[in-house]
Amino acid sequence: MPRLRLALAQTNPVLGDLEGNSRSVVRLVQDAVAAGADLVAFGEMVVSGYPIEDLAQRPSFLAAAHARVERLAQELAEAGLGEVPVIVGHPDGPFEPRLLGTSNAPTAIAQNAASVLQGGRVVARYAKHHLPNYSVFDEYRIFIPGDELLVLRLNGVDVALIICEDLWRDGGPVGRVLHADAGLLVVINGSPYERDKDEVRLPLVTRRAIETDTIVAYVNLVGGQDDLVFDGDSVVVDRDGAVLARSPQFVEDLLLVDLDPEPATEAELPSDVARVELDSVAASAPKPPLDARIAELPDDREQIWGALVLALRDYVQKNGFPSVVLGLSGGIDSAVCAAIAADAIGADHVFGVSMPSRYSSGHSRSDADDLAERIGLHYRVEPIADLVIPFETQLGLTDVAAENLQARARGVILMGLSNQEGHLVLTTGNKSELAVGYSTIYGDAVGGFGPLKDVPKMLVWELARWRNEHAAVRGETPPIPENSISKPPSAELRPDQTDQDSLPEYDVLDAILEAYVNGGLSATEIVDLGFEEAEVVRITKLVDRAEWKRRQSAIGPKISRTAFGRDRRLPITYRPTGV
Repeated sequence: MPRLRLALAQTNPVLGDLEGNSRSVVRLVQDAVAAGADLVAFGEMVVSGYPIEDLAQRPSFLAAAHARVERLAQELAEAGLGEVPVIVGHPDGPFEPRLLGTSNAPTAIAQNAASVLQGGRVVARYAKHHLPNYSVFDEYRIFIPGDELLVLRLNGVDVALIICEDLWRDGGPVGRVLHADAGLLVVINGSPYERDKDEVRLPLVTRRAIETDTIVAYVNLVGGQDDLVFDGDSVVVDRDGAVLARSPQFVEDLLLVDLDPEPATEAELPSDVARVELDSVAASAPKPPLDARIAELPDDREQIWGALVLALRDYVQKNGFPSVVLGLSGGIDSAVCAAIAADAIGADHVFGVSMPSRYSSGHSRSDADDLAERIGLHYRVEPIADLVIPFETQLGLTDVAAENLQARARGVILMGLSNQEGHLVLTTGNKSELAVGYSTIYGDAVGGFGPLKDVPKMLVWELARWRNEHAAVRGETPPIPENSISKPPSAELRPDQTDQDSLPEYDVLDAILEAYVNGGLSATEIVDLGFEEAEVVRITKLVDRAEWKRRQSAIGPKISRTAFGRDRRLPITYRPTGV
């Protein structure tokens, strides 16, 4: 039976950096070839980064990407790497817009493509068939779908090639793999992380392997891109669905695996399947067998923490920020944000500011001091009382208006330091607060990135406890003060204030929000689950009324099935009728 050494390159491209991404491809192909690889596969849109959104409608960008792929093939050959076929994902075009009725997107000029590079040229090309148009995806609008399965014959093995969503949909190209009698199915992906997604993703890969009687190799991107974070977790399973090799999450990785696919046959191919004969890869020397490397999946909390850390690190570094600044209130949210930031970019690049008001408790200051010392971040104290009084006096502000003024004074301080010193401001609010509008627009909601934007309050506490436990196991100082975890949460904008003056207990609030925001249930249906009717009606109304605030909120990493932003697009002007 033919033996094939496959390399899956799990990389972190920078969107738009055609040159840098191509250099990364060359470097990893060098490593793969040195390790004896016969075939190298990269992730979806690896040359351009993913998702490209409406760059797919910019002819100059598409032309540059197309030219860069052709030049990449030449560069691989010039580096002595032209013998081994390399699969790269990229946008292709520009094409003439389709006529009305012949495409789902009659103005689309691009395709989501994969090219096979060998011998200094592009020898085969595949276009993604199924274009997702749900959750964060908008490909149905911007791409022209493909209509043909590609099969590559290499060293006596038929290798089918598809892209991401093509694996998820029944029928289509994945339905043709069995009829094509391929021995290996390579799937290149840009699949974003969601909590518990592996409970769906790996069973899907396993099921497809069994259905198609084919070894399936699934290579994914890794890294943060705006509000998305890609977790990698590339995997290879055999025809029975058993895992042969697996990459770790949230890091770049070159996964090598020896395979024994079924040999190619001369079976007649369906008309919608194209076969391309590749040049054989000659064995330069006997290959010692590889030990299978199967990374273990971390537990749920570690996965979420890893996603938040990677998302923040890449947003900071890819956008050229030298550092971050955030307010430190002594509370749980700012403490967890500071710990995430320190893990992401190092404590020396994190600047914390305590901004006590005349209502701030002693423990707010002492807990913030304790946090700064534990983490080792830069720390300063900027009291706001003398800044607030002139506005209160001149405008005659009282009650909620005066409370919000305090939050806005803090926002002015943080943005001023950002302008002066070049920091990225982190907003520290969590998903529960964002859902019900429990934040001050242009105040504590100020910032360019919100690490906890998709993290409900109960999960914030859970992550804090996990991070401290993780530090203790490693013999390190737990970063988050115990008092920040255990004390009642409060905005401290008036004497003796707690969050529960305005909101139900967070375990109840988060359960209602899970049903309403993630589950899409109506207020009546949520009441039927056993919640108190008046509370449900109040909370759902708060969620609806806060849409205008969320439209202006900072982006943050998506970790749930339904994150605020591209996942959930609702009107601001909206008079609900009880549905």
